[in-house]
Amino acid sequence: MMVMSERQQMINLLTGVQSSKKSYYTELKKMVVELKKKNMQLEIINDVTKSFNIDMSMEEMLKNIFDKLKEIFPLERISLSLYENEELILTNVYPTHSLYFPIGFVLPKENSLYWKAIQSIKKVFYQIQEKGASYIEHKAYEILGIQSVLLIPLISKGKVIGVLSIGSKEVIQYDEADLSFFQQLCDQLAVCIENARLYNEVLTSKKEWEETFRAVSEMILVVDLQGNILRFNDAAKEFFQFDWQKSSRENIHQLLSMNINESPITENLQTKKPVHRQIHIQQRVCELHSYPVFNEDQNMYAVIIYINDITEKCRMEAQLVQSGKLAAIGEMAAGIAHELNNPLTAILGNAQLLLRSAPKDDRSYKLLSDIYLCGKRCKTIIQNLLTFSRQDEYMFEDCSVNEAVEQVLGLVGDQIKKQNITIQKKLDDSIEFIEGNVQQIGQIILNFLINAKDALEDMNLPKKVITLETKSILENEKRWVLLSVKDNGKGISEQHLQEIFNPFFTTKRPGKGTGLGLSVSLGIAEAHGGTIEVISELGKGSEFILKLPAKQ
Repeated sequence: MMVMSERQQMINLLTGVQSSKKSYYTELKKMVVELKKKNMQLEIINDVTKSFNIDMSMEEMLKNIFDKLKEIFPLERISLSLYENEELILTNVYPTHSLYFPIGFVLPKENSLYWKAIQSIKKVFYQIQEKGASYIEHKAYEILGIQSVLLIPLISKGKVIGVLSIGSKEVIQYDEADLSFFQQLCDQLAVCIENARLYNEVLTSKKEWEETFRAVSEMILVVDLQGNILRFNDAAKEFFQFDWQKSSRENIHQLLSMNINESPITENLQTKKPVHRQIHIQQRVCELHSYPVFNEDQNMYAVIIYINDITEKCRMEAQLVQSGKLAAIGEMAAGIAHELNNPLTAILGNAQLLLRSAPKDDRSYKLLSDIYLCGKRCKTIIQNLLTFSRQDEYMFEDCSVNEAVEQVLGLVGDQIKKQNITIQKKLDDSIEFIEGNVQQIGQIILNFLINAKDALEDMNLPKKVITLETKSILENEKRWVLLSVKDNGKGISEQHLQEIFNPFFTTKRPGKGTGLGLSVSLGIAEAHGGTIEVISELGKGSEFILKLPAKQ
């Protein structure tokens, strides 16, 4: 309606009675100026609306507004102050040379024109020539040569969010139409500022979430109900060696080598509750947690998969369990040694005395010799048990793998032979020493021998053989000491070969094994700078090779 009345008024000016009283060209020129002014005002408001985007800064927006306002008003300066936490802060000034208070200056409430506009929620027009004015901005305007200032409060959703200040080196007389335009401009500017604020809050929140998501050291994957991977963090990318470009083609079921029926996602769908499992991935022991994600209608639409690699934790737990066992064996062995050493000393001493007095061709001489040798063997077994279980100090020193083999065979060799298993030794006396702990190396050998014995136990073979061999090799200009324990037992399937070093994994029947031996052995080998290799074929036997760096 307003546009129609203004248009009618202009037509009347051109065609009506008044046009006959004044020069037609004067009126036309005046009308063109008014139209140009109104068009510029509309253009400014339209630009403010369009210019709100994530790329344009408030400085750029103010510059655009200022440059266009200057075409219709004799302006010298424009500034923006925002009201936050009950403080009014100067945030932007254009042109920059018209800066008096620094950016970020907090305007005091007393005697402030800006606060007057905030508190009254009304436009304030101020002329510098006014006498008796004690506003803190007065001196600044005098120094900058500003003669008049219009301050308009910015209001969004009924709340004041700031003040726009427009200064001029002239005393401008703004009419009602001008003031109405400035109010519309500031209302639109307030909406843009508030939207920018909300957008930045969302952007900051999103950025914080994404940075947290990426920074978590455990693997996190977001998958849909079909198992397609939608998002993953840096830990998952590193573990699975994801390609960012091809990640959307990955499927969690293929990744974890499980079918849909075994999938935690299927269980999530059925129970609508989180699922926890312990799984093996790439020869690593992992804890998997899957959490269903629901929309506003409580319909499940995705699953968050959380995977934590606990291989080292399990290995440490396994070593603690094994150490606890060894400590118990050591304590028991010490007690047995104390209790048996005294009667063994008497048996050995008396047997020696009787042997001295008995003729060698006497029947009793052979019996006394057996008593002496068996007593000596008992003492050696007790000594080997004490030596093996003495794990208090893991001191590394020059030691021989051959010596570790002899110690372990002295402990369990006869027991293995009693099960009709032949032990073949091929020990190279010329191999180098290693830097390590002979008791720990002995623990690896003992685990190898027990596994070999168990692999032969249920086999119906004409000859059961365990072969222990030591040798040294040169590989990549570095000397290595190798210990091989080989059997002709039942062997290990290719599928299980990938998992035998995982803590608590065992193919033995319940009560026969804990699944800790090889895991602990690998940990000891790696602590010595070495590794363990396995060669096995189902039904034909296995060979475990301990590979340790030779002492330089």
